[in-house]
Amino acid sequence: MKIKKKKLEESISKAWKSLYKTFPVLLGTILLISFITKIIPKSFYTKLFTNNIIIDPFIGSLTGSISAGSPVISYILGGEFLNQGIGILTVTAFIVAWVTVGLIQLPAESSLLGKKFAIIRNITSFIFAIIVAIITLILKLI
Repeated sequence: MKIKKKKLEESISKAWKSLYKTFPVLLGTILLISFITKIIPKSFYTKLFTNNIIIDPFIGSLTGSISAGSPVISYILGGEFLNQGIGILTVTAFIVAWVTVGLIQLPAESSLLGKKFAIIRNITSFIFAIIVAIITLILKLI
C-alpha cells in the first residue's frame, strides 16, 4: 500500500512541475488568441472570400488556421457567413480549420508535444478541413 501511495505522490509532483513549467507558454498562447480575436472584425473574413468554389475553401482553411477559436463561436461565425452569402464549402473549411488547426498555438503545442508531432498534426488537420468541406458539399447536394 505504501508503494502505491509513494507512486501517486511522485506522479502528482511530476504533473505539478510540468504544469508549472508550461503555464507561461499556455498563458501567452491564450492571451495571443484573445488579442487576435478582438482586433480582427468579423467583416474582415467576409471580404476575403471570392465565391470561387475552388479557391475559397483554401482561403477558408488558411484563414481559419491563422485565426484560432472555440467551437461554440465557430457556429455563430459560420451562421453569419452563410447569411452573408458565403458558400457551405468555404464555411465548413473555415470552421474545421479554425477549431482544429492552430498556427497561433504551434509554439505551445511544439514545446508540450514535440515539434514534429505539432507540425504533422497541423498539416493533417489543414488537409482534413478541406476534405470535410468537400464531403459536406457532396452530402448537401445529395
